[in-house]
Amino acid sequence: MTTPDPRMPPSGTGAKIVGSTVSAGPGPEVMAATTLNGNKVMSSDGEHVGKISDIMLDVRSGRIAYAVLSTGGFLGIGDTLHAVPWSALTLDAIDRCFVVDIPAQRLKDEPGFDKDHWPSMADEKWGHPGP
Repeated sequence: MTTPDPRMPPSGTGAKIVGSTVSAGPGPEVMAATTLNGNKVMSSDGEHVGKISDIMLDVRSGRIAYAVLSTGGFLGIGDTLHAVPWSALTLDAIDRCFVVDIPAQRLKDEPGFDKDHWPSMADEKWGHPGP
């Protein structure tokens, strides 16, 4: 087993990072997924559109498959969930939020899914941006 070099970018495309800060602990290049859950998400046109509710891993490849964006609802009731490709997100380390490369209206128009009716996790379209 080899130890990954934290100075080298991982293979594949990940989220972008802006406003990097130097801190005593891990981050923003390497972070525990649980520290990102609940982070607010802003649309590409500057609207607060929801929060990260989960980060889904592709167990076979060991990479992030997608982030789950929770929109609407109140205290977890009535939320609509959206699978967002990890590469469509930018972590703003200064404002401690994500910016998704999708306009707010497009997210509002997307049907999404609810916590009791998840899409097929094997369906590759959930890990890739649409047309």
